[in-house]
Amino acid sequence: MELSGKIIQILPEVSGNSRSGNAWRKQEYILETGGNYPKKVCLSIWSDKIDQFAMQVGEQVTLGVDLESREYNGRWYTEVKAYKVDRTGAANHSSPSSNSMPEVSSFHSDSEEDTLPF
Repeated sequence: MELSGKIIQILPEVSGNSRSGNAWRKQEYILETGGNYPKKVCLSIWSDKIDQFAMQVGEQVTLGVDLESREYNGRWYTEVKAYKVDRTGAANHSSPSSNSMPEVSSFHSDSEEDTLPF
């Protein structure tokens, strides 16, 4: 699944050790989608991909994401994990005006056939 928008906030990095003793790191970002009704989405990036992607506030991106939900103590939690970042195609996907109808300069027609009877 792909998600496009602008990075508007970077949350503090979180790290720790798993039950098996392996160290882990997680960085969360807030992405705002484009369009008439923009949405804010919290997404996470894990481990070495944090340094590899190096996303910055204000950057337009298109992300490859996986959605995963899991249950804990009777409640369900959903996480959006980014596995791919595309900076080159972000402008193509984030602008809703690029897919809109062409502008019409005039509604006037010189043809008599198009005249309404009232």
